[in-house]
Amino acid sequence: MHTLAWKAMVMAAALLQLCSSRELESNLSLQDKITKLPGQPQVSFQQFSGYITVDDRKQRALFYYFAEAELDPYTKPLVLWLNGGPGCSSVGVGAFSENGPFRPSGQVLVRNEFSWNKEANMLYLETPAGVGFSYATDSSYYDGVDDKMTARDNLVFLLRWFTKFPQYKDRDLYITGESYAGHYVPQLAELMVLFNKKKNVFNLKGIALGNPVLEFSTDFNSRAEFFWSHGLISDSTYRIFTYACNYSRYVSEYYRGSLSPVCARVMGQVTRETSRFVDKYDVTLDVCISSVLSQSKVLSPQQVPEHIDVCVEDETVNYLNRKDVQDAMHARLTGVPKWSVCSSVLEYELLNLEIPTISVVGSLVRSGIPVLVYSGDQDSVIPLTGSRTLVQRLAKELKLKTTVPYRVWFEDKQVGGWTQVYGDILTFATIRGASHEAPFSQPERSLVLFRAFLQGRPLPETF
Repeated sequence: MHTLAWKAMVMAAALLQLCSSRELESNLSLQDKITKLPGQPQVSFQQFSGYITVDDRKQRALFYYFAEAELDPYTKPLVLWLNGGPGCSSVGVGAFSENGPFRPSGQVLVRNEFSWNKEANMLYLETPAGVGFSYATDSSYYDGVDDKMTARDNLVFLLRWFTKFPQYKDRDLYITGESYAGHYVPQLAELMVLFNKKKNVFNLKGIALGNPVLEFSTDFNSRAEFFWSHGLISDSTYRIFTYACNYSRYVSEYYRGSLSPVCARVMGQVTRETSRFVDKYDVTLDVCISSVLSQSKVLSPQQVPEHIDVCVEDETVNYLNRKDVQDAMHARLTGVPKWSVCSSVLEYELLNLEIPTISVVGSLVRSGIPVLVYSGDQDSVIPLTGSRTLVQRLAKELKLKTTVPYRVWFEDKQVGGWTQVYGDILTFATIRGASHEAPFSQPERSLVLFRAFLQGRPLPETF
C-alpha cells in the first residue's frame, strides 16, 4: 500500500537518524528513570518514561512508558505495545488498564497480578503526536495525520529509543497491539523489515494483533452475523443489515459525509434492537462502559455518545491528570488542557480504515516473521468471525498447511479459547469470554496466550 518512493524516503531518513544517534551518550535513559510513581507499591523492577523527538526540527515528540521485566530483564525480550483508535493512548489503555504492572485504584496503584512484564520488558508508546502526552508544537500537524506518517514516526521512535537504551538493541523484539493497531503494527513491522535490508538493526521476532482491523469490509461486515448469532438483532434486521446496507457501506458513507437514507434507516433499526444498554465491545457486559473502550469509538460512528454515563469513576484519567503523577513520569501537557484516553486534537485520516493491511501481514509471513491474530470472542466491533476468515484466507494464499488443527486451549482447568496454526508461523486464537480489550476483561487467559506467543509454543492442550 506504500509507494516505493515513500518507503525509500523513510529508509533514508531513518538511516540518517541512526548515524547521528551514535554521537550521543548511552546513559541517556537515566534522565527518564521513574523513582517511584505516586501511590505505587514496592516493586523490584525499573520503570522509565519520557519523550523521544521524532523530527529534526524538534517540533514533534512521542511519549513512552517502559516497565522492565519483573525477573531477569536482561534475558527477557522487548515488547512494544500499541493501542488503536486511531488516536488513543497506549499508556492509559494498555499500560494502566490492560496489561501493565499497575492499575489505579483511588489515590493509589495496585499490582496487576497478570501483567505482561512478568514475561517481557514492556514498552508502551503514545502515537501519533497529539495522543496522550505526545505532542507537536505546530498544531497544524494534527490536521490529516495518516497511517504513513504514523508508521514513519514509530520507526524513528524505535531507532532513537535504542539510543537511550542500547542494551535492548540486540534483544528479541516483538510488536503487539489491538484494534486499529491492526494498521499500526504491520505497517511499522514492514518498515523495520525493509530497514534491516540496508542496515540490520531490528531483531524482530514476531507480531501479535488483538481484535485487529485488517480488511475493512470483511471485518466490519462480520458484525451483522455476530449480532444475529448472539440474539441482538432479529432475522429481518439481519437480512437488511446484510443486503440493503452492510456495516462497511454505512461507515464509508458516514465518514464521507454522504449517509444515504437507506443506510440511515438500517442503522437506526440495528441501534434500536441492539440497544444502547449493551456494550458492543463486550456483549456480555451490563450497561457500565469503561472509557478504556473509547479507543474503539471511531470504529462505531454514532453508536457511542460523546458523553458516556459510566457507573464507576474513571481511575486512569484521574490518575494521569494528577500533577504529581505527571512530574514523576516526566510528562507534560502541550496544547491540551488535560490528558485524555483518546485525542481531542488529532484529526486522523479515517478513510485509511479502508486500506487493507492483511496483505502487509502476508508479506511479513513471507519474510519469516511469525504472526498471531487473536480475538476476544465477545467483541462485536471487530468480531472473531471476520478475523478468522481473513487468517484462513491468507493461509490458503500463502499455501500454508495446518500444523495445529482447530482445537481448544486451556488456562488452568478451564477452556481459555480456541486456536489453529498454519505452517508454524501464522496463528489464530480466540480468548474465551474476552472483550475487544482482551487483557482488560480476561487478564489471566491473555497472559497465557502472550507467554505461548513469546515462547513460540502451541497454546496449552491440556489442564
